[in-house]
Amino acid sequence: MVLSREQVYRLVAGVPERLSLTTLAALCDILSCTPADLIEPYRVARSRPTRGDSAGPAAPKRPTRARVLPDTGG
Repeated sequence: MVLSREQVYRLVAGVPERLSLTTLAALCDILSCTPADLIEPYRVARSRPTRGDSAGPAAPKRPTRARVLPDTGG
């Protein structure tokens, strides 16, 4: 496997947006570790509405109906 200078920089300098399984497997082989040693999962907490904050469930969104007009030949 060959990584470009830019790929190595993105892996080392910050948190990569995405990582292929091939690259992850190569890193695990090189570092003699498991994916669990390299990846730390996290959950983003969702804020829940407080009482009286909402007027009930939102109405489901529906697409706007299209109108088909006859061809005027123009």
